[in-house]
Amino acid sequence: QVQLVESGGGLVQAGGSLRLSCAASGRTFSRHTMGWFRQAPGKEREFVAGISFSYNTRYADFVKGRATISRDNAQKTVYLQMNSLKPEDTAVYSCAAAPADTWAVVPAPSRYDYWGQGTQVTVSS
Repeated sequence: QVQLVESGGGLVQAGGSLRLSCAASGRTFSRHTMGWFRQAPGKEREFVAGISFSYNTRYADFVKGRATISRDNAQKTVYLQMNSLKPEDTAVYSCAAAPADTWAVVPAPSRYDYWGQGTQVTVSS
């Protein structure tokens, strides 16, 4: 079992930056591919970025060049640094863990078994 708790969301002006954190519990964190997803009101949940247990990364086109995902296995934490934020980035951001030993970063939410409660990111214009 993996439990996930996100933090770091908030209100930021357009062009600003935020670093989201996702703290995990459990002994298998280092074996899990991790993903960040977001969901805006009235929209489906969408993939933002992911990092495998071998540190391969994948980004959605809308954040390429503006976001960096990283992980610290000793701290059991995954981070999402987002820069040049836009009002359309406003959403609830959630982290998720794929089943242990899933080597690929897959953008489909259905491929992730464990989810945090989410953290709100609001970007004002």
